[in-house]
Amino acid sequence: MKILVINGPNLNMLGIREKALYGDKSYSALIKMIKAHAKEKGVKVKCFQSNYEGAIVTEIQKAYQKYDGIVINPGAYTHTSVAILDALKSVNIPTVEVHITEVNERESFRKISFVKEYAFKTITGKGFDGYLQAIDEIINFK
Repeated sequence: MKILVINGPNLNMLGIREKALYGDKSYSALIKMIKAHAKEKGVKVKCFQSNYEGAIVTEIQKAYQKYDGIVINPGAYTHTSVAILDALKSVNIPTVEVHITEVNERESFRKISFVKEYAFKTITGKGFDGYLQAIDEIINFK
């Protein structure tokens, strides 16, 4: 099984940005944690991060017929990107949406998620562990 993990804008700034919300662990710590969990589960994982919507869309399109699942934290694009939603629909790969924070308890605009329209599951407020839970959800989906 192969899973693509996509992180959107500003997630590369974990450990630096808004520590009260996101904690002090770095993006590289997140990636290490994801890769260790995937290895333990016998899953191949690729991690991708971009601050650019088009790059995320392209990465989703490149996943077509190559990946069994997608875990995506679209960051701010969660609330604005129909393009990412359409790319996910186009490739028809089982997808879990992840957010480190509990987005529904934050600003009102964060309650809108275009990706949620496609993802079979959304995990919020679990910190880095949400990614591990998302990987497990994809494994169990098949």
